[in-house]
Formats: sequence, structure tokens, C-alpha cells
Amino acid sequence: MGTENIIELKGIKKCYDDFVVVKDFNLKVKKGEFVTFLGPSGCGKTTTLRMIAGFELPSEGQILLNGKDISTLPPNKRPINTVFQRYALFPHLNIFENIAFGLKMKYVDVTYKNNKGETLIRKEKLSREQIRQKVKRVLEIVDLEGFEKRDVSTLSGGQQQRIAIARAIVNEPQILLLDEPLGALDSKMRKELQIELKVLHEKSGITFIYVTHDQEEALTMSDKVVVMSDGMIQQTGTPEEIYNEPNTVFVADFIGESNIFNGKMSGKKKVRFCEAEFECIDDLRIGSDVDVVVRPEDIEMVPPETGQIQGAVKTVNFKGIHYNITVQSGESEILLKSTKSVKIGQLLGIRIEPDGIHVIHAETNVNIYEGVITAVDKVAFADGEFDFDIAKLYPGSSIDNNNLYDKDGNKINAIGSSVTVKVPITMPSMSDDIDAGGTKGHIISLIYKGDHYHYIVRTKTGEDIHLQDKSLWNENDYVSVIIPKESIELSLNAEEAQDI
Repeated sequence: MGTENIIELKGIKKCYDDFVVVKDFNLKVKKGEFVTFLGPSGCGKTTTLRMIAGFELPSEGQILLNGKDISTLPPNKRPINTVFQRYALFPHLNIFENIAFGLKMKYVDVTYKNNKGETLIRKEKLSREQIRQKVKRVLEIVDLEGFEKRDVSTLSGGQQQRIAIARAIVNEPQILLLDEPLGALDSKMRKELQIELKVLHEKSGITFIYVTHDQEEALTMSDKVVVMSDGMIQQTGTPEEIYNEPNTVFVADFIGESNIFNGKMSGKKKVRFCEAEFECIDDLRIGSDVDVVVRPEDIEMVPPETGQIQGAVKTVNFKGIHYNITVQSGESEILLKSTKSVKIGQLLGIRIEPDGIHVIHAETNVNIYEGVITAVDKVAFADGEFDFDIAKLYPGSSIDNNNLYDKDGNKINAIGSSVTVKVPITMPSMSDDIDAGGTKGHIISLIYKGDHYHYIVRTKTGEDIHLQDKSLWNENDYVSVIIPKESIELSLNAEEAQDI
């Protein structure tokens, strides 16, 4: 793998009308690197790949190839090939002809001297022997030598995908883009081809940019993983960095299995969660609210009297090489992995070493919005209108005949005032009665945190409401959001405050 960057994406943004698909995307890819875009459906990974290929143009930003801007260059002018999930092989051509198809259309520069001894360059098609040698080489790389005359219909799904890859690399592109190429294969064949793709990458030396929603694929094959959500990069790093040191709860939850708990830093390199104090290796500010990530394999079962916490076994599931064991400790549910089986109801002790605890600053404890007072007892924010207690904003005020007066009896014209609205995430609740709450939206994210779920509800204009609920709702559920008026904290914006 080289040290120089072969491709760089700078400030990339992609919009379809008013809908933003990709935003603030910045990435450098080194020559010969295997980079994977990983994320859930709809996160923008395929759109980003299509912009690199030239099938889509960025709304903002630059795509640089070897330092040159190719943002508006058409696909056929880019030294980039793409392999799609659907193989798109020609059924009427044999394997040799499928792979050679692009080579027969290709022209190369040939240097020669004319009768005057002048050196000239002309465009020529590849000879039959050159084509034969190139096809033979890529068939060896994909481990299908001797298959040249076979009909594509006689191949398995895995073999057809290898032919599609061979057809893409035979043109010797600088970059190979792979858009979920293993998605149509069964689990066993996917795992086999993951190893083969990694070997193929090492043999060819071509830069691979791979798109998948499968975490195992990303961790198995990649030199660098780019985790995406909501059109943005959440984290970039090696598979080990992404797995062991996630920088957000989304990454921790999306990559592998995790226990995620609300916690608080209780001392220097000490964190409190699950009603107990644990030593950790992260040195965050004492008293700060944090999210605590513990992988199931980092939890040790011990006798109850020697555990840092205790709990009763709730479920035991055999997974072939280990058991997934769920333990109920107080209000928290804890998942651990062990090669030893235990009985339902059995009391266990649990120990977690400091290096098994990863602490992240809590992302959101309070929802903050810009709002407007629409009536003496109403405030509009987050695409809705809510009741609120105006006395919190104007201490000593009173309401008479729908008018607001200060403590001296002077009328206050508050309607239309701009305010900052704060709502703790513990206060909102959801209802499937769409008219029950002050606003409504779709659930776009849910993360289990041991004794509750953390949800994000997005309104029609993109306002996000973070809230907690012990009940399990489904992603994409359309819900109304109820916010008690006593939980709404308002403050006048600077200009409004000066007018009082």
C-alpha cells in the first residue's frame, strides 16, 4: 500500500432538490488501500460511491484523483471501474468473451517512428494475443483459470461474481468500486468470497472502495472503515480502532454487539454505572455524564461474592462456539459471552477489567431548539406547538383576559418573541395517537442502554427530538411526541431580553 493519496473527497455534499443525502464528507484514500463505506440503508454510502464513479455529480465540494479535480468528468473518462450487486454478465457470451468485452473496445497509445525518423503516437486496439494474455492473467487472479470457454449459466453465484470482478479489473483501473457485491450470495459463500476478495486485492494492488451494511465484511477485509449515518461520516479508522474505540454510541451499537449504559465519571479514571463504580482507562472530567460501552466478550462471570456487581441469569442462547447470556442486575440488562453454560435464574458475579470499559462523552442530554412564543401559554418549536408556563420566562407575571402583565401591572407583548427552548431527553414521550402530542415524526434511531431505549424522532423539516422509553418501538414508526409543559425551559434571545 502506498503512502500518497490516490483520491480525495473534499467538502462533498449531495442534494436532490431540498433533500440532503450526503453532507460534509471529507476523506483521503491512499493508493492500494482497501476502504469500506459501512452504514445502514439510506445513509448515503452508495450515493458517495456513485459520485466517485461519475454516475452522480456532487452538489458541493471536490473529488480529486491524483490531485486533479474530476468532479465533473464523465464516468468513461475516469480510470475507475464498478462492480455491482447484480453481476450484469452477458448470457449469450462465454466467460472469455465476457471478460474481454471491454478490452475489445479499448484503444491504447502506441509510439512509433515514421519514415522521417519522427516519433509519433497513434491510437490502436489491443491485439488478440494481448487480449488473451490479459484475460488469462485475471482468471488466474480470481482462481478460475481454464474456465474460458464455459457458459456463464453453468457457474455458481460466487463464480459469476468473480467473473464480474475479473471483467472490472482486466482494464487495469486505478480504483475498483464495489457496491455490495456479495449481497445476493448465501452466508457461507459470502464468507468464502470475503477472504478471496482480500487476497485478490493484495494480488492486484488496485485501490478498492467497497460499500456494505455488513459489519463482518467491513471488519474482515478492510484497511480502513468509514462508518456512515445520516449522510455523514461518524468515524474513520482501522477495523480494530472502530471496534475497540468507537467515538459515538451509534458506532458502538452498529459495529458488533455492545452493552451501552448511561454513566457518570465519579473520580479520576473511575465511572459509575449499573449502580456500581468501576475503574476505567478513559480520563474524562469528574462529574460529566457519559455513555459507557462494554463488549460482551469483555465481561467475566465469577462467583457472586467476588463480583463487582451481581445479577440473575435471564436467558441463555447457544451460538456454536459460545453462549450468549443475559443477566439482570437491578434495572440493567447485561449481555455477556462465555464458553461455559449456566442455568436460568442462577445468581452470578460480574467483573469488568478497566480496559474492557470504553467511556464516551454523552452526546445529548438536553434537546435545544430555537422557538417562538405564539400565545401567552404556547410556544412553537420542533415543527409543533406546545403548552408552557410563561411565569418561568417572566417571573411574577400574570395572565388576564389572554393578556400578559408583569408584577407592576404593565402589559407585556410576548407574542412573536424568539426564544431558546431546552427539554431534557428524559421528559418527552411517544404515542401512536398522532394527534396526542405537540409534534410528530419518524423514529430514525434507537439504541438499547441496559434499562431503556434511546430514540431519535425526526420531524418533517429535520428537527431531531431525543428521548428515552422503556418500551420497544420500531425504526421508521410514525409517532407523536408529547412534552409536559413543566419540562420546557425557555430563555429569551439576546435582542428580546434587552427589550424587557
